Formats: sequence, structure tokens, C-alpha cells
Amino acid sequence: MSEPNKPFTGATFVPGQRWISNTEAELGLGIVSTTDHRFVTISFPAAAEQRVYAKSNAPLTRVQYRLGDTVANSEGDQLLIEDISEKDGYIIYHGRDPEQQSQSWGEIELDCFVQFSKPQDRLFAGQIDRLREYKLRHQTLLHQQQLANMETTGLLGPRVQLLDHQLYIAHEVGQRFAPRVLLADEVGLGKTIEAGLIIHQQLLKGLSERVLIVVPETLAHQWLVEMLRRFNLQFTLLDEARAQAMEESGIENPFEDAQLFLCSQTFITNHEKRLQQACQCDWDLLVVDEAHHLEWHPDRQSPAYEGIEQLSRKSRGLLLLTATPEQLGLDSHFARLRLLDPDRYYDLATFKQEQAQFQQVNLLVQQLLSSTPAASIVQNPELAEQLQARLGPEALEQLTQDQPQIRQHLVDQLLDRHGTGRVLFRNTRAAVQGFPQRQLHTYPLTSDELTADPLLDSERIAWLVAWLKQQRREKILIICSSAETALDLETYLNLRGGVRSAVFYEGLSLVERDRAAAYFADLEDGAQVLVCSEIGSEGRNFQFAHHLVMFDLPLNPDLIEQRIGRLDRIGQTETVQIHIPYLQNSDEDKILNWYHRGLNCFERVCPIGHQIFAEFEDQLLDCLMGTADIEELIERTRARTDAVLEELSKGRDRLLELNSCKPAVAATLVEELQSQDEDSNLVDFMTDVFEVYGIDHERHSDKAFVAHPSDHMQCDHFPGLPDEGITATYCRQQALSREDMHFLTWEHPMVTGVMDMVLSSERGNTALCTLKLPPLKPGSLLVEGLFQFTCPAPKQLQLQRFVEAGCVRLLCDNELRALEAIVTAEHINKLAQPVKKATAKQLLQHARAEFDRIIVHLEEKAEALQTELTAKAIAQLDAFYEEELERLTALAAVNPNIREEEINFVREAEASSRRYLQHAHLRLDAIRVAVLT
Repeated sequence: MSEPNKPFTGATFVPGQRWISNTEAELGLGIVSTTDHRFVTISFPAAAEQRVYAKSNAPLTRVQYRLGDTVANSEGDQLLIEDISEKDGYIIYHGRDPEQQSQSWGEIELDCFVQFSKPQDRLFAGQIDRLREYKLRHQTLLHQQQLANMETTGLLGPRVQLLDHQLYIAHEVGQRFAPRVLLADEVGLGKTIEAGLIIHQQLLKGLSERVLIVVPETLAHQWLVEMLRRFNLQFTLLDEARAQAMEESGIENPFEDAQLFLCSQTFITNHEKRLQQACQCDWDLLVVDEAHHLEWHPDRQSPAYEGIEQLSRKSRGLLLLTATPEQLGLDSHFARLRLLDPDRYYDLATFKQEQAQFQQVNLLVQQLLSSTPAASIVQNPELAEQLQARLGPEALEQLTQDQPQIRQHLVDQLLDRHGTGRVLFRNTRAAVQGFPQRQLHTYPLTSDELTADPLLDSERIAWLVAWLKQQRREKILIICSSAETALDLETYLNLRGGVRSAVFYEGLSLVERDRAAAYFADLEDGAQVLVCSEIGSEGRNFQFAHHLVMFDLPLNPDLIEQRIGRLDRIGQTETVQIHIPYLQNSDEDKILNWYHRGLNCFERVCPIGHQIFAEFEDQLLDCLMGTADIEELIERTRARTDAVLEELSKGRDRLLELNSCKPAVAATLVEELQSQDEDSNLVDFMTDVFEVYGIDHERHSDKAFVAHPSDHMQCDHFPGLPDEGITATYCRQQALSREDMHFLTWEHPMVTGVMDMVLSSERGNTALCTLKLPPLKPGSLLVEGLFQFTCPAPKQLQLQRFVEAGCVRLLCDNELRALEAIVTAEHINKLAQPVKKATAKQLLQHARAEFDRIIVHLEEKAEALQTELTAKAIAQLDAFYEEELERLTALAAVNPNIREEEINFVREAEASSRRYLQHAHLRLDAIRVAVLT
């Protein structure tokens, strides 16, 4: 139904007339109920409201439909207007209903639930927005298209460092349909970050909607915090107590109550009912952390493995996170791959044969990357045979030219065709730069009087207080095994030791943890010491500190690495100093020596710690009980450790490592993200948003601000803004060190919510101004139309990336001359002067016919452009999918890891995309009128 407006020529208000409020358009179509010589009362049935206005300055506009319009009455019946009559200021519409019966309706019978949303309808109804609201709408349209065309969509928003290997894996996997991969980076390289980046991309691009993360119970809270703080993803943490509560409230299957779930492995595998409930749901993506703990053997498998296997069959995509695969042997590695693709990895013996062949390919790649002359490779029978078998006889001919770019091309081809390279990603510390050194300092203590807690013995406390006084300029992280010890220790240091300290443990709420971490991170007035419990420190990174005190030692080498990992991260600028006080001749003395001299797990990363501990655990316990010699155990442990590490080094699959991070691709991603970080467009955009919508915002500190609702807010709800407000920063580095601050990017929920809010409402789709442009004659009219390329389609198709211009700006004058290339939007924004609403309404009433003529011309011009834009979009789409299908089909011929399901998805996506694009159109989104003076 069209809802235009025509000025009413009468000067009086008459009962039954229809008017709209210029200031409260949401009230719908109003009716004059009573009037006297000074006031008029308008009732708005749609909103059940009534207003009294002074006749002399009522913010009202008279509504009159025009010939050819279709209107509705309160019963929902429709009328095509063929004639209009007027009696004493009251309008009667004459026309035909859908059954072609003649009808006459008085204007009081018209439907009250009418909103003017089309820009031309709002313009002529006198609903004229402020110039800055129109400018904001235009900016939003332009930014929306820019983001759609970015290669790094989905990577911009997370609070992460821009690390090559993480971004490459996330970009490579996150764009796939139903990715099924194994993330097997060495410890400390950020598998959790990579998984979060992939999940974030999948959700943002519409490739996934329902995600289930399954983790060890001790890591559940860490994952929950990581997903929220780093990726702004709110997962529901499901445990038995919560599941039972949901069922008692009437929810049959707790896994159907949300889209994003996180639970522990024991919750799934120890409760058959919960496993079956999870399997009753369809998941787009299943994520399993610490997957190497799922035990599998050819003749048997653990209940945990069986449970995850059942779930993996119900999920289109699967991410497995694990330690270095060879760590637990080739059988264990096969078990992980079998979960990813049981049709491809069906037989262990066959898999072992394939792996043996890939060692030869590995050697060939190393020769190609080395300085070995091409002639030597060609003349080596084994290498030449491998090269020809893998890439064809032409590869030998190309290699004889011995040019670096040819050798690299051959390596790239081998990487694409390498066995598990598409389903397995593994980066090593040897290949990734930027990690600090570690240095161990031990402090033997003699025991005198012990307190109730042996860990708080007087010698240890005395040492710590004295040592902290010597380190007053340093930030110190102290980690204890239990929350009770951490609380007691922090209380002592704060009250009796005179140390500025904070405590961080699992009993704190998320807000309290943020405050403690922020107090510690404050380099000027913050805490010198942060005391953490074992679990409380998980998921937090404090690389701005360089000193770690292990107040006690856990009986688990993985926890040693986890503790050191709070400081030993990429971005740490100094050597990590590890300090361990211990009681001489105690069990702790023995454990320390076994860790340091046997495993050497303090001063280097020990990827085999879990394996070695499992082998020697019983013997270590015997030593602690005094029934075995610790020195002998240390010697045997060191020999075994060296042997296993040497075996791992020889077995390193360097070809796989190369495939896990291609430097040129990663560098391009980092460069684009850095460019976005340095761009001030987002700061300017959000500043305009805050001002337009009446949000109070002020400087908090360097590169940070505070925003909170105000009494003059121009919306009922501002996306992502709680009543207490937020503290936020646009600076990535500050966001990494201050997790209590929101990190605002174009992908932050507040920013995406604001853009949706702007474009889903009519606010800002009209404007009127005066303008001085000397080349053009005063009195001329300019009409600017913003047309949005609209193509409703499933989000996962991402059709906007093929569109050359998501927002088309057209501008012409009374003579219908195209002026958009001459008079830019920036020109008008800079020179435009606002016009009082009363004057603007009179102007629009006076020149209505002229404006209609210009707008019709702009729409005709847009219709012609629409055909051109659609054709270009389809051409880009065809080129993209042709290349992608050609690549996948060629790879599938030599690499069985390319699933037919993935190729079929690409084919279906191409066909669907073409179909949707053929129905795209340019829709008039906003109009700005300028009167030249």
C-alpha cells in the first residue's frame, strides 16, 4: 500500500480529519476529535494515545492520499482510489475494492496503523530528519559495503594479537563449509585462539549457527571466559545441575534451549541421557579440546571416545584440538583423523603405509627449499621419481631452469597435495618466532615453626616478603595450587607485608576477576603482586609481567607449563624469570629436582611432559615415600626425555608445518588488519552515533572512553550498552592488556547492532537544507537519492562481497542533469545549512510536483543501473566459483581429504547465489533535498 501525502489547502481543523505527528511518527494516523479557537485534540487509536496541540504551532501534517493509491480501512479491506471529494474540509475517497465493487470511504474510516517508511512518503509527510542523521545513515551504508568486501571479515573483531600462524589457520579453515580439521599446534601457540577465530568467522558469515564445545571439566570456565572476553560470544555453560533445573522448568532437551553451548567431557560421556540429548540435536560445529585424551585402540575404545564419535556424526563441522599428534603415537593420531572423516581414515594399516610414503615427499620438499642445485635433485633417482610421480614429468623440466619462483611453485603444489595437510594444522615453536627465554631461580629454605597451613610456613613467608621488597619496581605473578592458600597469602601480603596486591581465584565473579586483573595491569597505580590460584589463573595472560613465583609445585608437569604460559607468550619483551622457594630435604625438593634435571620443563617447553609423567608416575611416588632413590630416577627420566625429544625431532613433518602457515598469505591478512586498527573511521563513526542517539561519552584515559545512557537518549535501547555503561578502547594493544575494557571494532556487537539499528529504521532517510554553490543558479533544486542494492538471501552465501556498490548515490537538479560526480556528498555535508521544519514543509508543499518529477527520474536511472550492477555481480560470482570449483576438483583427484560434500556445497552455493542475485534491486533508501541560495 502506498502512503503518500498531499498538503491540505484548508486552514481549519475539522473533526474526523487525519493528521500525523511530525515529532511522534510512531503514533500512527491521528484523528481530529475536538477543536476550539485555540487548541485541537488529536486521538491516535493505533497507540491508544491522545494529544492536545496549540493550533498556532501544532507539529502536525495533514494526510491526503492521491489518485491511484491503495488504502485500507480498520477492517483490513482495501480500496483503489479513483476519485476524491471534499466537504467542509473533510475528505471522502471513492474507488473500487478487490472485487471491483464501487466504494466510498470517509477519511475517518482509514486504518490508523499506518507508518510512513518510504523516504519520499516521509519527506512529503513533513517527517524531515536532521542533517547529521542523514549523514550517519549514508556513512552506515558505505561502511556496511566496505566490511562485506574485506578479505578479513570475521578476523577483525576478536581481542587477539595479530599472529601470522593463528590468522592463517583461522582464515583457511573459517571460510570452509562444515570444516573438519585437527588443530595440533605445539603448546603455547594458541590452539584455543585459533578455534575461537574459526567459530567467530563461521557465526559471523552465517556458515554455522549451532555450536557445541566439549572440554575437560577443569577448562570449562577458561573456555567460557575466552569466548566471551576475546570473541564476544556468549556460550551457555551446561552442567548437570543446570540441565536438571531446565528440565524442571519444562524444557525437555536442555541442548535445544540456545544456539551456543559449552560443557565438560564428563557431562557428556558419564551421562548416557545427556549424550543422547546432545545427539538428538543437529550441530553445525562441534569443538573438542584435549582430544588426545580420548583413548582408542584397534580392538577397543574408551567411553569418552565413543561418545565424541557419536556426536561427531551429528555435526557437520568438527574441530579437534590436541597436543602434537605423534606425542601419543601413530595409532592415537589415526584415531583423531578417524573422527574427522571415517570414510577416508578407515584402516590403520593403510594409514601407516600412506604416512611412510609422505616421509619421502617431506624429504623432497626440504631439498627444493634448500640450496641444493636443481641438477642434483633431478639426477637423484629417488627424488626425481617422487617429483615426477607427484607432479608429472613437466615438473622435472621446470626444475632444470633452477629459478627460485619455480622451486617455490613446485613446493606450493606439493603442499596442496600432501596427505593430511588439509585436515591437520600444526605449528611449532621452532617455526614461529617471538617467544622469550626462560630462567629458573631456586631458593632453598630451612623449615622452623610451621603454621596451620604448611605452605604458609614462616620461612617461606619471610623469604617472599623480603624478596618482594627488592623487586618493588617489578610486576610479580604468584601462583598457588589452591584458592585457600592464595586468599591467605594475599591477605598476609596486603595487611602485614605492606605489599600492594590483588587476588585472583575461581570463587570470584567475572566482574571481580576483571577488576583484579585490571588493578594488576595498571602500570602506574596498580598492584605490584597478583596472587592466583591454579584454576583462577587459567585463560588470563599477563605478558606485561616478567617475574613468576611458584609458591608451591603441582604434581603434574602440564600445570607447570600452564603457569609459565601466563607470562611466556608471544609479546613478552623480556626473559621470563621463574622463582621457586622450597623446603630443603622435603618432597617438594625431590619434585623440583625431577622436574628441572629430569624433564627440564622450567627453562624450555616440554611437549612430552604428560607422556613422561605417565611413564614414571609410580616410580616418582615411590621416591616421595622414601622407597626409591630420586637421583637414579632423575637420570633415567633425563635419558628417556632426551630420547623421546630426539625421536620427535627426526619425525617432524616440516612439509605439514609449511602448509600450516603460508607467510605471504598471512602477511597480507596481518597488513589488512593493522590497516583497520590504524584507521580512524570507526572512531569518527561511533562519535557521530553517540551524538545522534544522545549517548553520553567522555574520555577515560589515553585511547579509552566511557559511554553510558543519558536522560536525552533518542532510542529506547542502545545495542550493547547496559544501564551502568561501558568502558571501551579502540586500541588493540590496550585491549589486550586491559580485559576489563571492551574492544570496539567494526565487528563488536555494539557496532554491528548500531548499524542494524540505523538501517532497519527510517530515521535519517530524509533531509532538507539550503546550499550555496556559485556555479549553480540560486533557486535551483537538488535532489540526492541513496539507493541500496538489496538482495534478500541466506547469510551464508555472503552475496554482498560480489556487489561493486552496495550504496549508489544519484544527484540531479530541476533540469535533470546528473551532478553526483560534480557535487559530492562531502561538498553538501560541509556547506549544507539546516532549514526550520515549518519552512521546509511549506517549501515541499509548494514544489511537490517538481520534487515528484525529479524523484521519478532518479528511480528510472537507478533501475537502469540495477541491471548493470546485477550483471557485474553475477560475473564476479561466476569467476569466483569457477576458480574455487576448479581448485577443489583438481585437488580431489590427488588428495582424498577433499570431501565430495564440500564440492557439492560449492556447486549448490553457486546456483543459489545466481538465483538470488537475479532478483536483486536498487531500493531508494534515503532522500536529501537542497535548495540553492
